[in-house]
Amino acid sequence: MATIKECRSALSRLSDNLAQADGEVRGAAALDRSLSCRITDLDVTFTGRLEDGRIHVADVQDGPPREKAQIRLTMTGDDLVAMVDGELNFARAWATGRVRLEAGIRDLLRLKALL
Repeated sequence: MATIKECRSALSRLSDNLAQADGEVRGAAALDRSLSCRITDLDVTFTGRLEDGRIHVADVQDGPPREKAQIRLTMTGDDLVAMVDGELNFARAWATGRVRLEAGIRDLLRLKALL
C-alpha cells in the first residue's frame, strides 16, 4: 500500500508532467480550478489547485474533503502511483470505476484530452 509521502510525490510528478506537456494536453491542464484527490485506502484527501498547468497541493487532511472542489479525484494510493508511473491507464481505470473523476461538464470536456 502506497504511503502518504509516496502519494504526495506522485502528485508532484504528475504536476511536473502536466507542466512539461504541450499541445492539447497543456491546454486541458491550463484550467484554474480547485482540486481534491481523495486517497481511499489511506483515508486522506490532498487539496489544492490546478493552476497554470500545475497541481499545487495546499493541504493534506484526514478523511473526505471538507469542501467540494471543482475537480475531484478519488482512488487508492497504489492506483495514483501506478497511473503516474505509467503502469495504469487513466481512461481504463476511470471506465472500470477504479478512479473517479468528478467535475462540471465543461471541465470534463476539457479534461478528456488528458485521458
